[in-house]
Amino acid sequence: MKTIDDVEKLEKTIGQLKGAHTEISILAKKSPSDSLNAFKLTLINNVIKTSNEVLGEKYKPFDHFDHFESDDLPSNSDVTMVLAQYMEEAERYRSDNVVYDSLSGWGYKVDGKRSKIKSGPPSKIGRK
Repeated sequence: MKTIDDVEKLEKTIGQLKGAHTEISILAKKSPSDSLNAFKLTLINNVIKTSNEVLGEKYKPFDHFDHFESDDLPSNSDVTMVLAQYMEEAERYRSDNVVYDSLSGWGYKVDGKRSKIKSGPPSKIGRK
């Protein structure tokens, strides 16, 4: 990551992905084949759009997927699957950008150096 703003965008995106995934997963367990309504689809597409911007080409989970089509509403299970892939790639990106310092613990690497922004340990070790 190049700036502290990049870290903040990633953290916000991870939170939005987790929240959306949790909510749609509940719907998918009850009615996996039901279609998402237009309002929820708009929100999901906004999260995916932001995720694509934050993750960039290297971490974007699907090369030819940018959003769900509004005229072909996806099922709850389809959205759950796609969000899960985005969450995996967001965590891989985060994991690739945290470093450990024995004095400060885990923190984000910004512009090649450890920043003061604390982080949890990586869950995807050695995948650079």
